[in-house]
Amino acid sequence: MQNPFESGHIKNYILLYVSVVVIMILFFIASTLFHDVENMEKKKFNSEVNLTKESENTPQRNVETNTTKRFQLMKTGY
Repeated sequence: MQNPFESGHIKNYILLYVSVVVIMILFFIASTLFHDVENMEKKKFNSEVNLTKESENTPQRNVETNTTKRFQLMKTGY
């Protein structure tokens, strides 16, 4: 087996590594340079606490609904 330091193979490996790093840096610069970021509005969350119960605000719905009208099984199984 040859010594890679004496035969010059190490120079090829270093050049390969440097070229890959340079290509990655160029792609990063190209992606950030041509990417226009629009100003986005800040979203505000409703920080006011509602002190009333939900059941008082919304009308009570009938919990027992007939689910057979809404959902039906298929005639054939796949």
